[in-house]
Amino acid sequence: MTLIEVAPVLGTELDEPVTLLVESLRDGEPVPGACGERFRRAVEAGELEVLAARKQNHVVGVAVLAYRLSVSLGGTFASIEDLYVRPEARGEGVGRALLEAIGERCAVRGISYVEAQVKEDEAELFYVALGYEPERGVRVLSKSLTIIDQHRRR
Repeated sequence: MTLIEVAPVLGTELDEPVTLLVESLRDGEPVPGACGERFRRAVEAGELEVLAARKQNHVVGVAVLAYRLSVSLGGTFASIEDLYVRPEARGEGVGRALLEAIGERCAVRGISYVEAQVKEDEAELFYVALGYEPERGVRVLSKSLTIIDQHRRR
């Protein structure tokens, strides 16, 4: 079995992990330029952290963490915004290595609560097998909003 290395990425090193996310989670549809720039600034500011899992110097998995303050928790928590492992690398411990690295990164920051939202049953089973617990009584609600073009409002 090949060693899996997980490390945070910054600057130009973001290109390969972000490309993997775009290819897999956005079906290759590029992220709008302004969003990509905001993403990079959030990583530079420490609001987001991108972890890349590599095998033989190739990115085989990516996790994006968001760090947020919560009044109800009385501190900072982490949210796993995206976690993706290439299909050919699944079942090889890549996802486990990413979640272990997330735990280590959070411990260093003094964060004791990490959440993840999943769509597929298989993803839920993966997280549960690694110690995550379903939140009882919590429901996720969403609403799509119309974006107002600030340039046209003048």
